[in-house]
Amino acid sequence: MTLIMGVRRPTSSRLTLALTLAVSTVPAMNSARGGNEKLQYPTANTQLERRPSAFYMFTDRNFEGSKSTPWQGGQYGFVRTPQRTKAGVIMTKFHEGMDVAPVNRDGSGEPRDPVMSMAAGKVVHTNSTSSKSNYGQYVVIQHDFDSGPFYSLYAHLNSISVKPGQIVKPGSQLGILGYTGVGINKRRAHVHVELNMLLHSGFDRWHDKTQTTPNHHGVFNGINLVGVDVSKILASKRGASIQRMVKALPVYYKVLVPNTGKIEILKRYPWLGKASNAPAYEISLSGSGIPIEISPHKSKVEYPVVSWVRYSPTYHKFYTKNRLSGTGSTAGLTKSGREYIDLMIGAF
Repeated sequence: MTLIMGVRRPTSSRLTLALTLAVSTVPAMNSARGGNEKLQYPTANTQLERRPSAFYMFTDRNFEGSKSTPWQGGQYGFVRTPQRTKAGVIMTKFHEGMDVAPVNRDGSGEPRDPVMSMAAGKVVHTNSTSSKSNYGQYVVIQHDFDSGPFYSLYAHLNSISVKPGQIVKPGSQLGILGYTGVGINKRRAHVHVELNMLLHSGFDRWHDKTQTTPNHHGVFNGINLVGVDVSKILASKRGASIQRMVKALPVYYKVLVPNTGKIEILKRYPWLGKASNAPAYEISLSGSGIPIEISPHKSKVEYPVVSWVRYSPTYHKFYTKNRLSGTGSTAGLTKSGREYIDLMIGAF
């Protein structure tokens, strides 16, 4: 499930400018192979591989009259909202990160686990007002990895103990695990953890054009952050290259887009492809919308169009966060899909 912040419109233009500059001045790191990024656990819960049922916080499910509490719903990926389709029962709601269950509670059941940074970095955003985000109280850390700048996010905190601009080390305490935000209670207290690519520093302008709700979080709005599978990196004892992990993802669809000259993501993550003077690019994407490759293309297009999609006997919307319409080998961009691609290519 993608947790979208109910958000936008910065508290001040000065804050927005500072956030935008912080992102736009990130050095474009390029590595021929990509280094091995190593992460440490964000809490004292280290059961990811040994007992995943103890590591992940369960979700409450009621499907076709049957109630259950699957721990699998706390994993990264399409793990929520089952739907019976021609292809069988599939999970249709994407969860952008992993939900880590607490291991320490006091006598009244309140969680007391410290939440720690998974790697060295810099605090770039904090939200201490729960009502301003579905994430509740949360922290975003920028990590300058060999694969480029990535942003870890720690949500639903009970309290925050760091400030923007603060440098953190692996294991630096960021706050206390809690259950702030939408749809969570003491029983399901957890820390929601993501590791994200950032789409565009001009997010403010895109949001003002496409959204109606206020945004209190500048460029670090969840819509502007695209999560990779943080659990795979965390489980690797020697670390893993995020670059190689992304490049190995299966492509679900491709989109031809006009060359706007504003595709920042190519500068931020140059291993996605090379900047070109070609009239168009073809963007290969995973079902969740992770850009896997961006290639120059000789076609001339005035707006984004789907150029290829993986065959599906049922609706593509179930596999793409409702960004594609159609079935079989035919697909088109929905309104949200078009807006997502426009954000990625700077068409706003």
